[in-house]
Amino acid sequence: MTRRSRAREVALQVLFQDDLNPRANPAVADEFIAARLSSPELIEFARSLVSGVRRNRGELDALLSRTADNWSLDRMASTDRNVLRLGAYEILYTDTPNRVAINEAVELARRFGSAQSSQFVNGILDRFLADRPAK
Repeated sequence: MTRRSRAREVALQVLFQDDLNPRANPAVADEFIAARLSSPELIEFARSLVSGVRRNRGELDALLSRTADNWSLDRMASTDRNVLRLGAYEILYTDTPNRVAINEAVELARRFGSAQSSQFVNGILDRFLADRPAK
């Protein structure tokens, strides 16, 4: 696992917690990130992912809802939903290459989701990417 993969894993855990407990204190999440990651660069990377998904969640959810035909975000497993948000955020707003963002999301889904999560995430993010200009 790469160091940035570990930061994504921690970011996913925070986003999952946000999903289950939307009124949680953001400072607790920030402390969680700092306690789980060793280097300042990784802490900053994880914080940027979490804050970016939080800030753009409405847009990300709308775009993912349009991409995921026959699937409302509410019906998705919380893990899958948050992996998709994280992957879509990286595709839209970061300099992470699109294919790397998808591969990282698929690995998170494989690690934390159900047996079908990785294929589900891969399919939706592939369609999501097909609707976006290349970077």
